[in-house]
Amino acid sequence: MKLALRRQGPSKFQQASDGSMTLIDHVRELRNRLFVASLGLVVGLIVGFILSQWVFGLLEQPYCRLPSSIATRADGSTYCDWVVLNVTDTLILRLKIALWVGIIVGSPVWLYQLWAFVAPGLHRHERKWAYVFVAIAAPLFVGGGILAYFVVGHSLAFIMEAGVLGEATKLEVSSYIGFVTNMILIFGVAFEFPLILLMLNFTGVVSAKKLLGWWRIVVFLSFAFAAIATPDPGPFGMTLLALCMVVLYLIATGVAALNDRRKGRGQELYAGLDDDTISPLEDERVPVGASDPIEAPAPVEAPTPVAKPRPLDGRFDDMT
Repeated sequence: MKLALRRQGPSKFQQASDGSMTLIDHVRELRNRLFVASLGLVVGLIVGFILSQWVFGLLEQPYCRLPSSIATRADGSTYCDWVVLNVTDTLILRLKIALWVGIIVGSPVWLYQLWAFVAPGLHRHERKWAYVFVAIAAPLFVGGGILAYFVVGHSLAFIMEAGVLGEATKLEVSSYIGFVTNMILIFGVAFEFPLILLMLNFTGVVSAKKLLGWWRIVVFLSFAFAAIATPDPGPFGMTLLALCMVVLYLIATGVAALNDRRKGRGQELYAGLDDDTISPLEDERVPVGASDPIEAPAPVEAPTPVAKPRPLDGRFDDMT
């Protein structure tokens, strides 16, 4: 007995890519994607609330390592002393940390749903490069966050121990956590700078030679951005961030040069010519000679004779 095989229809990805889905189908798919992404965020928020105390202990380490932040209890034990201004500050702070952790933990779910909705509208090579750029962007952002955590520790040591009053400085807990998270976000975004250059090169907007010609501007802007982004007035954090951005710029320029060599850019016919130089012709020069002779037209044939029509009396009957 033969079993009838069930005929499988085209998947939603195929329907969206070939344009066979209607507007209502797209709206329904968007609704389903948003629902699944929301579930991922809710699960991530629950996990983030559970891990919020551990994350807070990690974020407070740069401050708690300072001698001025240590307080002593009556039994002689020490603890990290914070300033809390409002009754609900600690609860709101824990919810904020849980939200950030939830977005990170749930990112595989909501990023996949976003990608599954957008990917059918992209070509195959565009999807391939999207995978590559996402795979590079995530480690760069993590590297920027780690550098920010390192810079914050040294910056706090310089700022809080270089005071002229000689008094112990206590920080407000909400403002400190907001300061650290903003630093991690700023440094992480700054480390995505080479990806922008690579996108411009891979799309053919700028060449590696032009990118290398911008090195003075890049160095100046890197130090200017680092001076604004780093909190301490000392040169340590600013120099470290600026040097990292310059190194990433040089790496991006090297990758752009390899891409130009692979695609044969810079070897065009008019590449490297000065504005006052005569450009060569693409085709070989042919001397102008006499015009080619025109063939004589063929004689016109005589028209075919047309048969004489019959008289009207033999074709119609007159009933009147």
